[in-house]
Amino acid sequence: MKKVLLSVASIAMLTTTSFAQNFMTRTGKITFNATAPSSPEKIEAVNNEVANILDGKTGNIVFQVPIKSFKFERELMQEHFNENYMESDKYPRADFKGSITNLAEVPLTKDGTYNAKVTGKLTMHGVTKDVSAPGSITVKGNSVKATANFSIKLTDYNINIPAVVADKIGKEAKITLESNMAQK
Repeated sequence: MKKVLLSVASIAMLTTTSFAQNFMTRTGKITFNATAPSSPEKIEAVNNEVANILDGKTGNIVFQVPIKSFKFERELMQEHFNENYMESDKYPRADFKGSITNLAEVPLTKDGTYNAKVTGKLTMHGVTKDVSAPGSITVKGNSVKATANFSIKLTDYNINIPAVVADKIGKEAKITLESNMAQK
Protein backbone atom coordinates (compact mmCIF):
# COMPACT_ATOMS: atom_id res chain seq x y z
CA MET A 1 0.00 0.00 0.00
CA LYS A 2 2.87 2.39 0.83
CA LYS A 3 4.39 1.74 -2.61
CA VAL A 4 1.08 2.55 -4.32
CA LEU A 5 0.68 5.81 -2.36
CA LEU A 6 4.30 6.74 -3.06
CA SER A 7 3.81 6.07 -6.81
CA VAL A 8 0.62 8.14 -6.93
CA ALA A 9 2.33 10.99 -5.05
CA SER A 10 5.30 10.85 -7.45
CA ILE A 11 3.04 10.96 -10.52
CA ALA A 12 1.08 13.88 -9.05
CA MET A 13 4.30 15.81 -8.39
CA LEU A 14 5.60 15.14 -11.91
CA THR A 15 2.29 16.20 -13.44
CA THR A 16 2.23 19.42 -11.40
CA THR A 17 5.84 20.17 -12.34
CA SER A 18 5.17 19.66 -16.05
CA PHE A 19 2.53 22.41 -16.03
CA ALA A 20 4.92 24.92 -14.42
CA GLN A 21 7.56 24.76 -17.16
CA ASN A 22 10.15 27.39 -17.74
CA PHE A 23 12.10 27.60 -20.98
CA MET A 24 15.33 29.54 -21.33
CA THR A 25 18.45 30.23 -23.36
CA ARG A 26 21.52 32.43 -23.31
CA THR A 27 22.16 32.06 -27.03
CA GLY A 28 19.16 33.69 -28.64
CA LYS A 29 19.70 35.64 -31.84
CA ILE A 30 18.65 39.15 -32.77
CA THR A 31 19.42 40.71 -36.13
CA PHE A 32 18.70 44.31 -36.98
CA ASN A 33 18.80 46.16 -40.25
CA ALA A 34 18.77 49.96 -40.27
CA THR A 35 19.84 50.44 -43.87
CA ALA A 36 18.33 53.49 -45.55
CA PRO A 37 16.88 52.89 -49.04
CA SER A 38 19.53 55.18 -50.57
CA SER A 39 22.47 53.64 -48.71
CA PRO A 40 25.27 52.05 -50.75
CA GLU A 41 26.17 49.80 -47.80
CA LYS A 42 24.25 47.61 -45.37
CA ILE A 43 23.73 48.86 -41.83
CA GLU A 44 23.00 45.58 -40.10
CA ALA A 45 24.30 43.49 -37.24
CA VAL A 46 23.67 40.23 -35.41
CA ASN A 47 23.77 39.36 -31.72
CA ASN A 48 23.97 35.69 -30.65
CA GLU A 49 24.19 36.34 -26.90
CA VAL A 50 20.56 37.14 -26.14
CA ALA A 51 19.29 35.65 -22.88
CA ASN A 52 15.62 34.98 -22.39
CA ILE A 53 13.21 33.05 -20.25
CA LEU A 54 9.61 32.07 -20.90
CA ASP A 55 7.30 31.08 -18.04
CA GLY A 56 5.19 28.33 -19.55
CA LYS A 57 2.45 28.75 -16.98
CA THR A 58 1.88 32.51 -17.26
CA GLY A 59 3.29 33.28 -20.71
CA ASN A 60 5.56 35.95 -19.24
CA ILE A 61 8.69 36.42 -21.30
CA VAL A 62 11.89 38.37 -20.66
CA PHE A 63 14.78 39.15 -23.01
CA GLN A 64 18.13 40.72 -22.12
CA VAL A 65 20.32 41.90 -24.98
CA PRO A 66 23.95 42.96 -24.37
CA ILE A 67 24.46 45.88 -26.77
CA LYS A 68 28.20 45.35 -27.25
CA SER A 69 27.50 41.82 -28.52
CA PHE A 70 26.07 43.12 -31.81
CA LYS A 71 28.55 42.23 -34.57
CA PHE A 72 28.82 44.20 -37.79
CA GLU A 73 30.47 43.33 -41.06
CA ARG A 74 32.87 46.25 -40.59
CA GLU A 75 34.60 46.99 -37.31
CA LEU A 76 34.28 50.77 -37.75
CA MET A 77 30.48 50.46 -37.96
CA GLN A 78 30.50 48.49 -34.73
CA GLU A 79 32.62 51.14 -33.04
CA HIS A 80 30.31 53.97 -34.17
CA PHE A 81 27.23 51.95 -33.15
CA ASN A 82 28.53 51.45 -29.61
CA GLU A 83 30.10 54.87 -29.05
CA ASN A 84 27.97 57.34 -31.01
CA TYR A 85 24.51 55.83 -31.34
CA MET A 86 23.82 53.30 -28.59
CA GLU A 87 26.27 54.71 -26.00
CA SER A 88 26.73 51.13 -24.82
CA ASP A 89 29.03 52.05 -21.92
CA LYS A 90 26.18 54.13 -20.47
CA TYR A 91 23.35 51.80 -21.64
CA PRO A 92 24.94 48.32 -21.75
CA ARG A 93 21.82 46.33 -22.58
CA ALA A 94 18.30 46.39 -23.92
CA ASP A 95 15.51 44.60 -22.06
CA PHE A 96 12.08 43.38 -23.03
CA LYS A 97 9.54 42.31 -20.40
CA GLY A 98 6.15 41.17 -21.58
CA SER A 99 3.85 38.25 -22.16
CA ILE A 100 2.23 36.09 -24.77
CA THR A 101 -1.25 37.62 -24.82
CA ASN A 102 -2.92 34.69 -26.58
CA LEU A 103 -1.37 31.95 -24.40
CA ALA A 104 -4.59 29.88 -24.54
CA GLU A 105 -3.93 29.44 -28.28
CA VAL A 106 -0.26 28.47 -27.73
CA PRO A 107 -0.16 25.12 -25.90
CA LEU A 108 3.45 24.87 -24.71
CA THR A 109 2.95 21.20 -23.82
CA LYS A 110 1.92 20.08 -27.33
CA ASP A 111 4.25 19.82 -30.32
CA GLY A 112 3.36 22.17 -33.14
CA THR A 113 3.78 25.68 -34.51
CA TYR A 114 1.49 28.41 -33.20
CA ASN A 115 0.89 32.08 -33.93
CA ALA A 116 1.70 34.17 -30.89
CA LYS A 117 0.98 37.76 -29.95
CA VAL A 118 3.52 39.34 -27.61
CA THR A 119 3.05 42.64 -25.80
CA GLY A 120 5.35 44.30 -23.31
CA LYS A 121 7.87 47.02 -22.61
CA LEU A 122 11.14 47.45 -24.48
CA THR A 123 13.83 49.43 -22.68
CA MET A 124 16.72 50.60 -24.82
CA HIS A 125 19.08 53.56 -24.67
CA GLY A 126 17.43 54.65 -21.41
CA VAL A 127 13.91 54.81 -22.88
CA THR A 128 11.03 52.41 -22.22
CA LYS A 129 8.24 52.02 -24.78
CA ASP A 130 5.27 49.70 -25.23
CA VAL A 131 5.84 47.15 -27.99
CA SER A 132 3.50 44.60 -29.57
CA ALA A 133 4.56 42.10 -32.19
CA PRO A 134 3.19 39.00 -33.85
CA GLY A 135 5.43 35.98 -33.72
CA SER A 136 5.60 32.25 -33.94
CA ILE A 137 6.15 29.61 -31.26
CA THR A 138 7.26 26.12 -32.27
CA VAL A 139 7.07 23.45 -29.58
CA LYS A 140 9.05 20.27 -30.07
CA GLY A 141 9.56 17.95 -27.12
CA ASN A 142 11.14 19.91 -24.28
CA SER A 143 12.13 22.89 -26.39
CA VAL A 144 10.42 26.02 -27.64
CA LYS A 145 11.51 28.16 -30.58
CA ALA A 146 10.25 31.74 -30.64
CA THR A 147 10.53 33.93 -33.73
CA ALA A 148 9.34 37.47 -34.41
CA ASN A 149 9.83 40.34 -36.84
CA PHE A 150 9.04 43.94 -36.01
CA SER A 151 10.36 47.48 -36.49
CA ILE A 152 11.22 50.27 -34.11
CA LYS A 153 11.67 53.98 -34.78
CA LEU A 154 15.16 55.04 -33.71
CA THR A 155 13.97 58.46 -32.55
CA ASP A 156 11.52 56.76 -30.14
CA TYR A 157 14.58 55.60 -28.20
CA ASN A 158 16.50 58.89 -28.46
CA ILE A 159 18.90 57.43 -31.01
CA ASN A 160 19.83 60.41 -33.13
CA ILE A 161 21.31 60.06 -36.60
CA PRO A 162 23.65 62.89 -37.66
CA ALA A 163 22.75 64.59 -40.93
CA VAL A 164 26.09 63.57 -42.43
CA VAL A 165 25.02 59.86 -42.43
CA ALA A 166 21.23 60.28 -42.65
CA ASP A 167 21.25 58.97 -46.23
CA LYS A 168 22.82 55.68 -45.03
CA ILE A 169 20.94 54.95 -41.79
CA GLY A 170 17.19 54.44 -41.88
CA LYS A 171 14.72 56.06 -39.52
CA GLU A 172 13.57 52.58 -38.45
CA ALA A 173 15.40 49.41 -37.57
CA LYS A 174 13.91 46.10 -38.67
CA ILE A 175 14.36 43.55 -35.89
CA THR A 176 14.37 39.78 -36.36
CA LEU A 177 14.34 37.55 -33.28
CA GLU A 178 15.03 33.83 -33.07
CA SER A 179 15.33 32.09 -29.71
CA ASN A 180 15.66 28.35 -29.16
CA MET A 181 14.82 27.70 -25.51
CA ALA A 182 15.20 24.48 -23.55
CA GLN A 183 12.98 23.44 -20.66
CA LYS A 184 14.52 24.12 -17.25
